[in-house]
Amino acid sequence: MMSMTCHNLDFGTRVLDLVAVGSSSNSSIERYAVKNHGKTFATKVYGARRMVCCRQNISRTRVFSTNTSEALLNGVGQRTAPVLDLKKEAKSPISLANLFEVVADDLQTLNQNLQSIVGAENPVLMSAAEQIFGAGGKRMRPALVFLVSRATLELVGLKDLTTKHRRLAEIIEMIHTASLIHDDVLDESDLRRGRETVHQLYGTRVAILAGDFMFAQSSWYLANLENLEVIKLISQVIKDFASGEIKQASSLFDCDVKLEDYLLKSYYKTASLIAASTKGAAIFSGADRSVTEQMYEYGKNLGLSFQVVDDILDFTQSAD
Repeated sequence: MMSMTCHNLDFGTRVLDLVAVGSSSNSSIERYAVKNHGKTFATKVYGARRMVCCRQNISRTRVFSTNTSEALLNGVGQRTAPVLDLKKEAKSPISLANLFEVVADDLQTLNQNLQSIVGAENPVLMSAAEQIFGAGGKRMRPALVFLVSRATLELVGLKDLTTKHRRLAEIIEMIHTASLIHDDVLDESDLRRGRETVHQLYGTRVAILAGDFMFAQSSWYLANLENLEVIKLISQVIKDFASGEIKQASSLFDCDVKLEDYLLKSYYKTASLIAASTKGAAIFSGADRSVTEQMYEYGKNLGLSFQVVDDILDFTQSAD
């Protein structure tokens, strides 16, 4: 007995039907091919499920579903399968500006608030904060907070961002900025986003204190959100930063580092904050637990991907 389910994936104007095939048989078959009428069928087993693909040539690929095992073995049948033409010109790459357009006003407000929420008790610390905030940046993390906030608010029938959503985005960017100040000291970097780093301008002692101050200030604002789940979530991130730096320092120039260790380090350094950002936004929207956990997984995997690409660019990009 064999059962099949079809999942339809939409990539812009192109649609792929992915077929998951389940079998009651316990036999283990890794891969097989059946040729019929010039078509090649290939499957790959994932646990108890198989993915089925029909390929005619290198430029046209068909992925189809069927209802019986006989139809699988004997051909496509009467249904016309959707066709993906890989020779068609791809669309232009999507820029961050396009992705974040829907929250552009939210980011503008955040940029205006960042310097004021750091505080003005110490002119040197304020000047250090202005140096790195003024350097700009993609503001990817607060943008994700705003995007997830708006998406999850829709799920519960609301529209407008709350004060807690906006404050969370500011806290996340403060924590990220504090980590950059400390990273530049550890890496002995002279430039950040085309401008001199804080330690280069004010010295290592001021840079360390500026980073510590921003961690402390963000923690104070975090406590004022009065949500224990989010407080514990973000507090763990600050701990993860230190763990990530220690793991990275202990494996410098180690060409035999295991993938699991590399991904764990990447989680501590990057993915932990992004995962906490997306989950925290969903929590403040009042989304149910299944949604908040999905947002956490989304942020974690996005963060890991971001760090992998960033590490690759360290080896492949030019000095320009």
